[in-house]
Amino acid sequence: MSSRSKPHDLLPPVTDDRLAAHLHTWLGRWPGAVPGLTVVGSPRRVEPGWDGAVHPVIGVRSPNGGVLSVPPPVAAAVAALIAAGDDGSGVPAAAGLVGRWFSGVFRWSTAPAALPDAGDWVAADDPAVPEWLRPFGGDVLVAVDPDTGEHLSGVGIKRHDAHGHELAVVTIEAGRGRGLARRLVAQAGRRVLDEGAVPTYLHARDNLGSATVADAAGFADRGWSMLGVEPS
Repeated sequence: MSSRSKPHDLLPPVTDDRLAAHLHTWLGRWPGAVPGLTVVGSPRRVEPGWDGAVHPVIGVRSPNGGVLSVPPPVAAAVAALIAAGDDGSGVPAAAGLVGRWFSGVFRWSTAPAALPDAGDWVAADDPAVPEWLRPFGGDVLVAVDPDTGEHLSGVGIKRHDAHGHELAVVTIEAGRGRGLARRLVAQAGRRVLDEGAVPTYLHARDNLGSATVADAAGFADRGWSMLGVEPS
């Protein structure tokens, strides 16, 4: 297994410009045009995303407002719904989708925690990589038990665009309680920044374990939300 980590001592200064560029590219506009939620019809909502699947409704809300990105043909209907005060529950029907509205926690970091590295970067198609990490493509970050060779934890990267890469981490039962997840997320965040993008981290509001990992890795909860429609 070969490490592809890069030095991070001389990282270039990072500002929220990377985040703004990511959200503008990913959603079709950023920031919104009004303090509330701005609905934008974006061609990206009918094109394959990082995983080859179409994600027709995606939004990000900050304490100052946000953007909900939908397919252009349904933008007017969804915008009218939101303007009428809908809390989002009516969005799936207005967008012609079967599913339920969800709102999770959206985080990012320009200064991941200074935790020691915990894994190695390997190609996602390496035969030794766990099955769940393969769909991410590119390089994935894995932590292996030095005695048994068992994969204990790993991070895959959802490369949404050139400006923003979302981190996804999973740790098996045998690897929990060692601080691996937080160290891997911080390590992956440094690599993403080194490559010129901003690392993001999303999780459900009731996922306290994921929230703890994010906080420890330097991905603070700034009161931002991830919005979307989850298939039924």
